Amino acid sequence: MAQRLHLVFGGELVTPDQNVFKDVNDIHIVGMFPDYASAFNAWKAEAQRTVDNAHMRYFIAHIHRLREESKSASLTEEMGA
Repeated sequence: MAQRLHLVFGGELVTPDQNVFKDVNDIHIVGMFPDYASAFNAWKAEAQRTVDNAHMRYFIAHIHRLREESKSASLTEEMGA
């Protein structure tokens, strides 16, 4: 079975309606996670921590999809169901 790595990162956006970072040098790398569930938990914690700043956004990048571009995985598959 392929390892499914997920990167959680975020930072302040130029405007809340676009996914453009205000300063790429200030991107917060939360970490790399071995499964979607743990990445989601980390994402949720950071999103809740910064909820008062409308310009802050956190994302989950599916690193395994970069390695296996020909295969797409559904959210259900990510959760191991």
